[in-house]
Amino acid sequence: MSGDTVAILGFVSLFVLMLLRVPIGMAMGLVAVSGFGYLTSAGPALKIVGHTTMRTVTDFNFAVIPLFLLMGSFATTSGMSRELFRAANGFLGHLKGGLGIATIAACGGFAAICGSSVATAATFSRVAYPEMRRYGYPQSFATGVIAAGGTLGIMIPPSTVLAVYGLITEQDVGKLFVAGILPGILAMTMYMATVSIIGWVRPGFLPAGPRLPWKERFAGLRDVWATLLLFAFVIGGIYGGMFTATEAAGMGAGGAFIIGVLRGKLSGKDILQSLLETTRTTAAVFTVLIGALLFGYFLTITQTPQKVTEFLTGLGIGSYGVLTLILLMYLVLGCLMDALAMIILTVPIIFPVIKELGFDPIWFGIIIVMTVELGLIHPPVGMNIFVIKSVIEDAKISTIFYGVFPFIVTDLIRLVLLVIFPMIALWLPSRMG
Repeated sequence: MSGDTVAILGFVSLFVLMLLRVPIGMAMGLVAVSGFGYLTSAGPALKIVGHTTMRTVTDFNFAVIPLFLLMGSFATTSGMSRELFRAANGFLGHLKGGLGIATIAACGGFAAICGSSVATAATFSRVAYPEMRRYGYPQSFATGVIAAGGTLGIMIPPSTVLAVYGLITEQDVGKLFVAGILPGILAMTMYMATVSIIGWVRPGFLPAGPRLPWKERFAGLRDVWATLLLFAFVIGGIYGGMFTATEAAGMGAGGAFIIGVLRGKLSGKDILQSLLETTRTTAAVFTVLIGALLFGYFLTITQTPQKVTEFLTGLGIGSYGVLTLILLMYLVLGCLMDALAMIILTVPIIFPVIKELGFDPIWFGIIIVMTVELGLIHPPVGMNIFVIKSVIEDAKISTIFYGVFPFIVTDLIRLVLLVIFPMIALWLPSRMG
């Protein structure tokens, strides 16, 4: 068989294995080794398994993933999410739809130290949902706000998905994190505006919460110093050139640990739980990452990226026409796969096309993460939707999708803005030393 035929069979086999619920990392590795072995021989195919696995788990740069996961786990366990929601609710809860706006603000703050959309959605399903329901918010709106707010976890740095994109494409992870700041703030602002518009268009739909006295508001604000300090320390250190993204991850994990212990919010049991949770998540992420790197060898030997580049650039529809096709592909894949799997599977194929078309790789990373973020909340899969359903058992999937629809429209508008005005993402990185 020719290399093209083997490549096509490889992709078909991969999707069949995924439909059979084989973990994507295992599926990519199996297809890669089988295809590579067929085109060369069994010896080289088996050698790349050992070489790739050892290189991945011992590479200093890849340590950014478990360390940021550990920081997020310490932050979650020490109750920073509740403190953020309390502070945001104190200042915004008395407005019409104020609890929804406060939830978005708290999700954004928590995303800045967590980096996981799934964790953000699950956490605020427990923290914010009961409060919104207690004050009479419709279930569809309450769950929709949490689903949308949860997506901020992979946009506002530090972000696991941005880190993986940077490692796969050999881009500066620190610059990617800094590039995500303004788009992340834009996302929060547009989500809050969406809640306000819903409250304005449907006056009786979103009630206002109680107006708290200023003393209670400032009392709640005092509790968020830990979150602000941790974010400023980590991202400020990267932006100021004091340390690399990997070093920042280590400092962030250590900072979250020290703050949690000094405040009495991390017991020995909590620390052990955080370590175990981080180990499990890291093992899952690295399995997918190793599978993707093996699949990359298979793609290279079949010259798939070069052929895809030639095909797309030869369509005669211009660079933005090709970019539109790529983004539409990601929106479709968002119906079928989770965010990390999409990035790892497709970026090795798509990235050469982006370089050939002359787009900035840092900007493209933000665009892709934003598109993948949309996949977390749009039907029929919407990973955040199913996470919320698992926490709020009486909520129907259709109800959550109904509530999140206005935020999907907001995301599409924001995506267009980032394509038209790339400096939203590139301004801060361009000012780094």
